[in-house]
Amino acid sequence: MASHQYTEANIRSLDWREHIRLRPGMYIGKLGDGSTQDDGIYVLFKEIIDNSIDEYVMGYGKQIDIQLSGKQVTVRDFGRGIPLGKLVDCVSKINTGGKYDSQSFQKSVGLNGVGTKAVNALSAHFIVQSFREGTTKTATFSEGKLINETPIQPTKEKDGTLIKFEPDPTLFTNFRFLSHFIEEQIWNYAFLNAGLKIYLNGQEYFSKNGLLDLLARKTDEEALCYPIIYMKDTDIEVALTHNNQYGEEYYSFVNGQFTTQGGTHLTAFKEAFVKTIRDFYKKDFDATDIRASVVGAISIRVQEPVFESQTKTKLGSQQIGPEGPTIRTFINDFVKRELDNYLHKHPDTADALLKRILESERERKEIAGIKKLANERAKKASLHNKKLRDCRIHYNTTHKDRDKSMVFITEGNSASGSITKSRDVQTQAVFSLRGKPLNCFGYTKKLVYENEELNLLQHALNIEDGLEGLRYRKVIIATDADVDGMHIRLLVLTYFLQFFPELVRNGHVYLLETPLFRVRNKQKTIYCYNEVEKQQAIQQIGKQAEITRFKGLGEISADEFTNFIGPEMHIEPVTLRKDTPIHQLLSFYMGKNTPERQTFIIDNLRIETDLVEIAADTLLKEAHAIG
Repeated sequence: MASHQYTEANIRSLDWREHIRLRPGMYIGKLGDGSTQDDGIYVLFKEIIDNSIDEYVMGYGKQIDIQLSGKQVTVRDFGRGIPLGKLVDCVSKINTGGKYDSQSFQKSVGLNGVGTKAVNALSAHFIVQSFREGTTKTATFSEGKLINETPIQPTKEKDGTLIKFEPDPTLFTNFRFLSHFIEEQIWNYAFLNAGLKIYLNGQEYFSKNGLLDLLARKTDEEALCYPIIYMKDTDIEVALTHNNQYGEEYYSFVNGQFTTQGGTHLTAFKEAFVKTIRDFYKKDFDATDIRASVVGAISIRVQEPVFESQTKTKLGSQQIGPEGPTIRTFINDFVKRELDNYLHKHPDTADALLKRILESERERKEIAGIKKLANERAKKASLHNKKLRDCRIHYNTTHKDRDKSMVFITEGNSASGSITKSRDVQTQAVFSLRGKPLNCFGYTKKLVYENEELNLLQHALNIEDGLEGLRYRKVIIATDADVDGMHIRLLVLTYFLQFFPELVRNGHVYLLETPLFRVRNKQKTIYCYNEVEKQQAIQQIGKQAEITRFKGLGEISADEFTNFIGPEMHIEPVTLRKDTPIHQLLSFYMGKNTPERQTFIIDNLRIETDLVEIAADTLLKEAHAIG
């Protein structure tokens, strides 16, 4: 057996920037390309904004200006400004920063003084400028290395800090900022900091009523069972209501940080809500009936919060502060007192809330029998499930590659065959549909258990009882780029939006894009995703190029498919605007208003240059297919 020497020469000491660039996952989670809301570029954006928010919370500066131009971000706040003598140190020396002074930042988002340094080290270009008491200083960096430092100069600018950065494309390959994710981040900052004005490329984001405004924007007023209940006290703010959608929907925050994975505060809120409702109505309701269709938001502020990672997506703290009560006790006491008082003062709301709980209870009991039979069938099918070609690594495990786990939902044996043969069996699963699934709009969840295929799909994903057990980080709909393929895509999306909307809201659903054309000669092959790319490829290869139009996934060989579901895979996230009512959306596109929808499609259809030959009867066919 070969021996490997282990000597002093094997020991390396990395400086701060080398360590961050070598192990970025320790500081920002994952790199990514911007297609998911927890990708690293959004963490970089958040780290810079957090510092400006902390200034506002401390009472300095009521406005933040943000410019997003392509891949470059500029943030200007009007806080106190970084002390000029420590400007370089604060953005380039670990364990240096004002967050260590507990008197200056009592309930700050960032406590480790790492965030801005990580942004600096992971940026191709990073500029920081501080304006303080009529003077200013600027420092320029590249990959964390100081390039230039100006002397202190006089200025007429208002106090504050300006930071401009561009993520390093050698680390964040093919990345892009999706405006939807950026806008949602900024709206959350506005809701959590009532009175603060934030401008993104000149557009104002402002909230007067905090979480009440947040829930009003994220819900359809017509679908609410009762007006939003809003409660607030020192260091805690809560808003909640019920609607007519399936699933539970929560937005939880700690010190202004959106904890997408919840934590001790969200767990305590759920427990307190159930307990208070049971005590108020003096009936031991099932917890699932009380929380069914609930939409809630909670924000708390704690001293020196402990998060389970540097990206701060899950709270681990048990105490409000060193001398304070436990988070569980604090939230339970608040909810019990305020919610009980509210329901006593608003009997109409109390009646409507009770009615919604009883409806959930009735539906649960109605499907109990068929649910048991369906689950037994699914259990038998799972032993030899021909629809699912599973992978080995799953999202609901602690495996280091759990975030890479994904499942492709395909239609037909040919498409499934190509993906199955070319997939990575460690992280990529395939679920094959049999033709077009049923249009689920308007049905109750009983349909999911009655329809064997849909029941097997929910079991494959393991989302019957919520997203806690979700087996795949990405659920990718892979259909042909024709009328039938688009129809199947719509039907699958309708299934998720109708019964598992949180799967879409939490950024787990994607659409696979595969090439429409292959342009090649004997020396070179270029795959093209649209007409523009095809024309560019023809110019590059020459007019004698062989051009193939892929009409379906099954026409792409397994060897070729490897290129399209690998690291450079083209996928588009299905993003649901928080102010888009799901019921209205599905009613229009999947309801029984075919003539109205047909007119809309024909009036708004964009015809690309390679589709000019499509005749009117084909347009009508598309309109009817979507219906």
